[in-house]
Amino acid sequence: MKTTVFKSAWWLKNPHFQTLYPTLFRKIPTPLLRRERLITPDNDFIDIDWYGEGDKPLIILLHGLTGSSESVYIKGLQHLLFTQNFRSVTLNFRGCSGEPNQTARCYHSGETEDIHFLYQTLREREPNTLFAAIGFSLGGNVLLKWLGEQNENVALFAAVAVSVPFVLSECSTKLNYGFSKFYRMNLLRELKTYIADKQTHLEKIGFQNEAAKLNALGDLSKIKSFWEYDERVVAKLHGFRNAHDYYARSSSRQFLKKITVPTLLIQAIDDPFMTKKTIPEASELSDFVQLEMTEQGGHVGFVAGKNPFEPVYWLEQRISNFLEACLSKM
Repeated sequence: MKTTVFKSAWWLKNPHFQTLYPTLFRKIPTPLLRRERLITPDNDFIDIDWYGEGDKPLIILLHGLTGSSESVYIKGLQHLLFTQNFRSVTLNFRGCSGEPNQTARCYHSGETEDIHFLYQTLREREPNTLFAAIGFSLGGNVLLKWLGEQNENVALFAAVAVSVPFVLSECSTKLNYGFSKFYRMNLLRELKTYIADKQTHLEKIGFQNEAAKLNALGDLSKIKSFWEYDERVVAKLHGFRNAHDYYARSSSRQFLKKITVPTLLIQAIDDPFMTKKTIPEASELSDFVQLEMTEQGGHVGFVAGKNPFEPVYWLEQRISNFLEACLSKM
């Protein structure tokens, strides 16, 4: 564990500015993606978006809550990886690709079946390809949990997890205070829309049994916290006893000791989604895991540079450098 030298842009010292600036002001053309639909073992589907061709190393990307392959941090990283001679493929979690999925089942912070299914599918197709994986926020938690669960049964040359909610209960509570309530409000609004749109879609295509599972959740409009949302929606849809059970079983911090893939964790101390209590101790990390802390950076921000008209997206450069370093050791 070490504190990494990252110097925030002078006009983005505030963690909320760091968090919001890329989303609000960064303009990235959508990469020339090739979409593929995979049918999952439970007869649902996931959409994956490819960037790059050939037999170059392949990087699997996992987005955050309410994100997709259209998220600015995904597109920015895909562009850079392409210039560095990597291919990439983004897993759009269920219902996040622009079309609702076909079951009541959603995605959540501990749902690792789909990433494992994707990995197995790609590994069977390309047994000799070098693979790595990168996850952001919720996607980072999913990635780390999966790596810990699989232990030595997964072959990646590297993994990176950014702005991870290592302890879900702490992060859900943190979003109830201060300006962090702004993020909570917007995320919950998008999640409620996600559920409502899915229910309408399921009814339209005649999947009444699945639609009934969502209808049974009741009126979600009054939900104002992630504790309540996860209690009423995530736990009920995915077999957890309650929100406490979901958080306890899905938080990635408990899986870090079992990871056997060279893994970089990038975390800002001023992340408005986290508290210092969520940060793992050095004794909780396996020998393969490297935790780099920055004093500033916000949540999936890490914007540097001296010129406001030429921001430097340090996060992408750090990730690329780590991947290159891991490849050089092979």
